[in-house]
Amino acid sequence: MAEPTFAKHARLVIIGGGIVGCSAAYHLAKLGWRDVVVVDKGDMPYNDGSTSHAPGSLHITNFSRMMTRFAVYSTQLYAQLPEHEVGRPPFRPVGGLEVAYTKERMTDLYRKQSTAGGYGVETHLLTPEETQEKLPLLDPKVILGSYYVPGDANVIGWHVAASLANEAKRIGDVQFIPYTPVLDINVQQGQITGVVTDKGTIQCDEALLCANIWAPAISRKAGLNIPLLAAQHQYTVTTPLPELAHYAQDKENREIVHPIMRHQDFSLYFRQHWDSYGVGNYRHVPLMVRPQDLGRTAMLPFTPEHYEVADSAAKELLPPLKQTTLTTKFNGMFAFSVDGYPVMGESQVKGFWAATGVWITHAGGVGKSIAEWMTHGEPEWDLHEADINRFLPHQKTQLYIDLRCAQNYREVYDIIHPVQPINEPRNVRLTPFHARLVELGGEFFQSAGYEVAQWYNANATLLSRYDGQIPLRDEWSSRFWSPIQGAEHLEVRNNVGLFNIAALAVIEVSGPGAVEFLERMAANRIDRPVGKVVYTSLLTPNGGIKADLTIVRKEADCFWVLTGGGLLPHDIAWLRRHAPSDGTVQIVDLSSTFTPLGLWGPNARKVLQKVTAADLSNDAFPYYTMQEIEIGAIPVTALRISYAGELGWELYTQAEFALSLWDTLWAAGREVNLIAAGAGAFDSLRLEKGYRLWGQDIHTDYTPDEAGIGWAVNLKKGDFVGRAALLERRAQGIQRKLCCLVLEPDGLALGKEAVYTKDGDCIGYVTSANYSYSTGRPIAYAYLPVDQSHIGAALAIDYFGRRFAATVVEEPVYDAGMEKIKR
Repeated sequence: MAEPTFAKHARLVIIGGGIVGCSAAYHLAKLGWRDVVVVDKGDMPYNDGSTSHAPGSLHITNFSRMMTRFAVYSTQLYAQLPEHEVGRPPFRPVGGLEVAYTKERMTDLYRKQSTAGGYGVETHLLTPEETQEKLPLLDPKVILGSYYVPGDANVIGWHVAASLANEAKRIGDVQFIPYTPVLDINVQQGQITGVVTDKGTIQCDEALLCANIWAPAISRKAGLNIPLLAAQHQYTVTTPLPELAHYAQDKENREIVHPIMRHQDFSLYFRQHWDSYGVGNYRHVPLMVRPQDLGRTAMLPFTPEHYEVADSAAKELLPPLKQTTLTTKFNGMFAFSVDGYPVMGESQVKGFWAATGVWITHAGGVGKSIAEWMTHGEPEWDLHEADINRFLPHQKTQLYIDLRCAQNYREVYDIIHPVQPINEPRNVRLTPFHARLVELGGEFFQSAGYEVAQWYNANATLLSRYDGQIPLRDEWSSRFWSPIQGAEHLEVRNNVGLFNIAALAVIEVSGPGAVEFLERMAANRIDRPVGKVVYTSLLTPNGGIKADLTIVRKEADCFWVLTGGGLLPHDIAWLRRHAPSDGTVQIVDLSSTFTPLGLWGPNARKVLQKVTAADLSNDAFPYYTMQEIEIGAIPVTALRISYAGELGWELYTQAEFALSLWDTLWAAGREVNLIAAGAGAFDSLRLEKGYRLWGQDIHTDYTPDEAGIGWAVNLKKGDFVGRAALLERRAQGIQRKLCCLVLEPDGLALGKEAVYTKDGDCIGYVTSANYSYSTGRPIAYAYLPVDQSHIGAALAIDYFGRRFAATVVEEPVYDAGMEKIKR
């Protein structure tokens, strides 16, 4: 690419000219952006990053709906791009295979097919012989079957980038400047003002970081920390195979005709190169490279000692490879974030955006989404999994980054259970009463960095009491599960449980402008008397559910905004971004200051009344109110609310009192045999009560009306973010709604399974599922088209290839009249 005139000012500077930067430039140009400059430290479009060396295989199925959307859109986009090199199409729609070497993998392909169907992706499960028909080099005796996706494809990454860049220049006169390293980021008063390069400074209003493995080093120049690392993985190309000789002289220049393929049991992938074959290898120890140790390119010398297992497995699966040697071999680097998702959105530095940690498979969809986000203030699709503001402080420490990025590399092709806890680092955040939970035999998972027990082995004695009420599960659904969870659930319904809810976050919003600010942000009315608790959503301008939380009026000008601990960075960033800049509103994170406990069950009032002089009667302390009380010698903020769906309180005290609070309540509960109840019971309790979980049941894809929480929207209070869109969508009428389904008695679902009509049409997927121990039925929630959402609608849920009958029922299935929670 010829070097253009250096720009001294731009509306937007995109840092990184690989496929992600080019995709963003293209989509921004389509949305009307002008005065955009793209800089890269190397050449363009054949750049220093993975765009230029990646094999280009696009497997579109992912258990994340967001990632699947990115991939599906990317294939559609790449397919319509003009050729960069005449006679060599950049997009090759060859389909894709994933073969099963083990019984466990074959079983998991049924799970993958169900999820893909729920996301609208066409898939087929093939026998070994049918797989060989797709890829004749394969030995069918080695595998048990395969998963075939017609929509999978292969691309020439840098050709796609070039075509996107050419279109961006044609549509929006975007300027691309190669060989221009970024040396610094200028920030003044929290706002980006310029990008410093070796050719000079480009003054700009905004910047978009698309530098992938180099992104953390560049972000630090703006005072930010993007938690991702480069990981080496190996790629090789064989000498020509006689079986493919005809492709070497193919007049149609068909570089790849065979389907792309994954051999995930050995962490391998394959693609054809005319008459040769390419093999990608992840089956070696993580070879991570920190940002400060990166060189100019994303390619490193091949390390043969890491290829031995791959070589043997590849030749077993594709026997013709036994007669070949390797002509091309290198270690290429790709970006791995701490949770495996891209890092996108506007950072804490105003005007400094990111779209990084992205592979070619998803680059088209990421470019589309970041362009919409920058233009309209929100993207079309829910992107909470990719939001740059999702990371807690401990997740940005170097040790955490090193450990989690390496583990994500190890697990790139592993079978991961949906509730599988991380292995390390652990014991990062501990409650003051953690030792008590250990003594009770807690089986710990991690929530927002905290060690939270899924169940307590001390409660195994309850199993005989509830014999026959807790059905056993199959092998998959019983992983990371215990029947003790069911016993804890039932004991909370019948008696009382003490819950560790320390992972909840407390955001204090105060100041003379606090009421007006929260009224503008929240969909429900916030201006209520001191002591009132309000359940509400925060909406996007388009009416989607940006946050689902509780707001407590502590004082006239002081409120607590309560949210999930893992959602704290996301929610507080949203509030701060919209807060007035005149100092009338202060937003402070108090989450580490206060430690809450939950006390719920029919005997909750009896236990709590033993240790407080406060009047806890329903008249004196009604549902959805707050009072400052004393429990023994401990000052406590008590909220009469319940995510468990039973009588009880959330009890907040400062962290130094938390151990004493636990001990005081525990001693008070001995008379009624109070139990400690874990997070597993908490989830089944909330689901049978119909309570939504943000990120699963509700997020920005859905409005409150679609989610069944329109009752918590107050349109009469005046304007608020999303109100106009909500009114417009109400006038149009909803097309889908969140429904509760009861499965047949032995039915199973864990989440993300496809939902089918009786005629076999896929109409959605499960958002949450569990067993309703109180009613003795397995239940699930799913968004259904309105014409399939009526009570009694007969549907089916696909669980590992088995269709379980499911019926739409009134929700919630437990205590629909709220008698128990308000007693």
